[in-house]
Amino acid sequence: MLNGKLAVVTGGSRGIGAAIVEGLSRTGARVLFTYRSGRDEAEKLAARQCAEGADVRAARCDVSDFAACAELAAEAAELGGADILVNNAGLTRDGMLARMTEEAFDTVLDTNLKGAFNMIRHISPQMIRKRAGRIVNISSVVGVAGNSGQANYSASKAGLVGLTMSAAKELGPRAITVNALAPGYIETDMTALLSGEIKARMTERITLGRPGQPEEVADLVLFLVSDKAAYITGQVIRIDGGMSI
Repeated sequence: MLNGKLAVVTGGSRGIGAAIVEGLSRTGARVLFTYRSGRDEAEKLAARQCAEGADVRAARCDVSDFAACAELAAEAAELGGADILVNNAGLTRDGMLARMTEEAFDTVLDTNLKGAFNMIRHISPQMIRKRAGRIVNISSVVGVAGNSGQANYSASKAGLVGLTMSAAKELGPRAITVNALAPGYIETDMTALLSGEIKARMTERITLGRPGQPEEVADLVLFLVSDKAAYITGQVIRIDGGMSI
């Protein structure tokens, strides 16, 4: 149980992020989650959780903005300091490499990779003072294997792998663990936009024969931030139904 611990979750208003927020709140954690757009959606999620007796707050924050992340960290400090950080915020701007614009590349890297750095940079001092903490970065199987048409997204998620391992080495002496998850095909609002043909091709590559659910990713996050995972750090755990084997 995570009773009373403060968890900060980026990109928590929908999809995998919302499932993580809900999972953390069910286990007794206080949750401060961010959204960049979709204020109504975020506030409804927070209201639903609070109605069930949880302590969940939504805060608008563009994680690519270093100063905005500092402000969010200050809010977490006022709540007693973060014990858990889940870097989930991410976006895509897909396109073939030969035609990809500089803006499309920079936008994805700024949110998916720099955003995680910004949050770790501002939140980790709170954990260092407590000499305890859990950080989970949501990467992707395409960050390990790459994917045609997603050079920017793949690069950002691969960067998260390196960031995870470096942060694990730096923060480990303070009893702070840092791990990454590499989800495969998970049914979310983002993947719902894919064509039926693409979905079928992706499913054919999955050993278990089905896409994953956001709640299954959330369950793995809950394990990694629990006391049971105290000796696991610097790891990249694939949760893809065997898609990458």
